[in-house]
Amino acid sequence: MNLDGSVQEPEKKECSPVCVGKEDNIKKSGRMTAVVHDREVVIFYHKGEYHAMDIRCYHSGGPLHLGEIEDFDGRPCIVCPWHKYKITLATGEGLYQSINPKDPSAKPKWSSKGIKQRIHTVTVDDGNIYVTLSNEPFKCDSDFFATGDFKVIKSPF
Repeated sequence: MNLDGSVQEPEKKECSPVCVGKEDNIKKSGRMTAVVHDREVVIFYHKGEYHAMDIRCYHSGGPLHLGEIEDFDGRPCIVCPWHKYKITLATGEGLYQSINPKDPSAKPKWSSKGIKQRIHTVTVDDGNIYVTLSNEPFKCDSDFFATGDFKVIKSPF
């Protein structure tokens, strides 16, 4: 309760931005890892834009920070080094090549599996990089490896 008698909403710790490093550092390396409110994330700097997502691949927990960034169908993706799953940097969609098996002359085309990897917000202020965790209410496949027993960095609490 505030001094004026009004009730203040509790701050949502998970939604507050966390400073993860300096802009100059990520521009040199192209990526960095961080722990934001007990969640491991990877931040990419690619073609002048920042992207953040859960660090473990939605498929089997592969280390996305070790993957290569490639363009597929005009969309920059991180390619998981374990099983070559392609995840768009901007939306977290899983991409795959599909083909119509009833059409022998059909060429493969890139299709979406839907959002599989949780994406987080990156902001820059005065040369500092901040990450704000997604507060989207939907269940995302990458949540499985970002929480519970599969977390690499365990909370001391």
